[in-house]
Amino acid sequence: MSRTRKILVWAALFVVVVIPLALAANSPLLAWREPVYIAAGFAGIIAMTVMLLQPLLVAGYLPGIPANRGRRIHRVTGSVLVLAILLHVAGLWITSPPDVVDALLFASPTPFSAWGVITMWAVFAAALLATLRRRLRLRWRTWRFGHMSLAAITVIGTVIHAVQIEGTMETISKFLLCAALIAVTAKTLSDLSGWTLFRPRR
Repeated sequence: MSRTRKILVWAALFVVVVIPLALAANSPLLAWREPVYIAAGFAGIIAMTVMLLQPLLVAGYLPGIPANRGRRIHRVTGSVLVLAILLHVAGLWITSPPDVVDALLFASPTPFSAWGVITMWAVFAAALLATLRRRLRLRWRTWRFGHMSLAAITVIGTVIHAVQIEGTMETISKFLLCAALIAVTAKTLSDLSGWTLFRPRR
């Protein structure tokens, strides 16, 4: 990859990740929000940006980060993703416990709540599957199919959840982030259809 192309890749990633955060931080809606609610919202946005990094890392798409190293970072950022979601839900619980209970029970009148819960459990399941793979003695093919399937559910649920929310995220930058998330995940699933990057070392 040429130097110019590397710069363009990192610049594009910077724009897609940082611009939504910057615009959300300057949203006029923040003036009427409690600090805990704001923190919960930004934890959700950070979770989306980390989610975008996951396939890029595992497939070795980021210039200067080989696939082997990327997979190691992928495991660390996976933990960050779980933590961000926990902070997101915890913040919403503090500000409005009944709304969170309704969401968890799929009784909320807002459709985006159900997709948020589906995404949350998919992320937790993917992380748990990755943590317990060796202990459960799962066959490699079984594990990778399960993990990637859960990742796909996570991305779909996240995009639907985010698009349906009218909040602090600026509309155009939010749609660009969602589009990038879908495109990168789809490309990763397509490129790794032979699972060559996931074959265990012998």
